[in-house]
Amino acid sequence: MGEYGAGTMTELQIFYAPRYFLSAGAGYLALDSDIDGQKSDIAYGRLNYLVKRWNLENAQANLFTWGGLGGARVDDADDAFEWNAGAQLDYETRSVYFSAKSDYHDSTDFSHRIDTLQVGVAPYRHHYEGLATWFVLQARDYTGGIRDGVEWAALLRLFKRSAWVEAGATTDGKLQAMFMFNF
Repeated sequence: MGEYGAGTMTELQIFYAPRYFLSAGAGYLALDSDIDGQKSDIAYGRLNYLVKRWNLENAQANLFTWGGLGGARVDDADDAFEWNAGAQLDYETRSVYFSAKSDYHDSTDFSHRIDTLQVGVAPYRHHYEGLATWFVLQARDYTGGIRDGVEWAALLRLFKRSAWVEAGATTDGKLQAMFMFNF
């Protein structure tokens, strides 16, 4: 999985899921401050846990949590111990999508949180075997001196089976993109 967040955030992750409710892996997160130009590089190991899945007649909802440990560097400072934790709640039918996510990273040198809210609509009802198309509106808020104010983006999401690609632009005209592949 990878994400490019309008020049402010770049993240790459790889996970292995031995069970449907549990995965373990590693990630790299780079944050570039729009405020003071400070750059944070974070490498981490993480466990993800599906707390609850609701399989409804025409919808599905999920509550995920995660946590991990790693190392971080701010600008040219020495490496520091880092820990991270987060949660995501999502709800999806074949016509509407909603997701609220909060991801927190902390070390002796920084404290960053990225809160993301997404709302999407599908122009047609899709099936698992077919191509799903979504128009998604995203609001993202960075804390810890990364960005001042909420970053808004309009995105086009396409997925089929185990491949997911999402791209669009922020209201500042910057690229926002994400991809995810399951093997």
